[in-house]
Amino acid sequence: MTAKHPIKRQRWIYVLLLTFVLLGLSAVIQTSSRTTDPNAVFATDNENGMAGPAPSEPNDPNDKRAIRPLHTHPAFSERIKERLRMVETQIEARDINDPNVLKAMRTVPRHAFVRPSEQRYAYADHPLPIGYDQTISQPYIVAFMTEALKLDPNSVVFEVGTGSGYQAAVCAEICKEVYSIEIVEELARIAKVRLKELGYPNVFTRAGDAFFGWPEHAPFDAIIGTAAAGRIPEPLIEQLKIGGRMILPYGSPYGFQHLVVITKDKEGKLESKNVMPVRFVPMTGEVQKPK
Repeated sequence: MTAKHPIKRQRWIYVLLLTFVLLGLSAVIQTSSRTTDPNAVFATDNENGMAGPAPSEPNDPNDKRAIRPLHTHPAFSERIKERLRMVETQIEARDINDPNVLKAMRTVPRHAFVRPSEQRYAYADHPLPIGYDQTISQPYIVAFMTEALKLDPNSVVFEVGTGSGYQAAVCAEICKEVYSIEIVEELARIAKVRLKELGYPNVFTRAGDAFFGWPEHAPFDAIIGTAAAGRIPEPLIEQLKIGGRMILPYGSPYGFQHLVVITKDKEGKLESKNVMPVRFVPMTGEVQKPK
């Protein structure tokens, strides 16, 4: 009886080996049949558990894929009623009608852009300090300036003064890309980290003097300024696309200011219009030097 046991074991080994060979051939045939179709599209799961390629690293302006805000951070599901009330009472009530702007203002969690000591006032109708003598703008002003730019999903925006990053996030909800420069290095660092954590891969930031714009990514469809100056930086005029729009506070950094909307026609000529008296923090850097 014991002489038959090795033969039985050998037969089982042969059966197992044959099974593995047949399974391997089947897998090769299936893979070949899929890859021979030139129009085949393969979806993979990225690190966020979503089908498709993983989103690019935020603040990487060399990645030209279509990238959109992710809205997966817990802050987006917090204080929703406060945002809805803010839009209804502060923004819609003052004739801001662009549905894209209203949606963006309802979506972006303003409380994620203010300091812990200011959290209770995050959705109040006034600016708030963010440190370094800078502020996060009043929600209505953010909405007004965004609507004035007439953004669409293909717009590329340049922002003068990142600050907390809130204005950039609102624009990023509507447009394709936002390029933002902040002259206060620590604010630039904080905003970059915050926007990355909140999932804004279409906002690109850096520390520097926004007077010179971001020429390697110009021309821009829209330019928005969040600090006041007595003159409009010439490089920004050059980097505004034909047919583009610019809005920024213009006037004495410590006195009377207006929001001014500037458009560039097909011949490159500029037309400006004062649209609202305002009070913004002063723009610093090159703009303060004599022309």
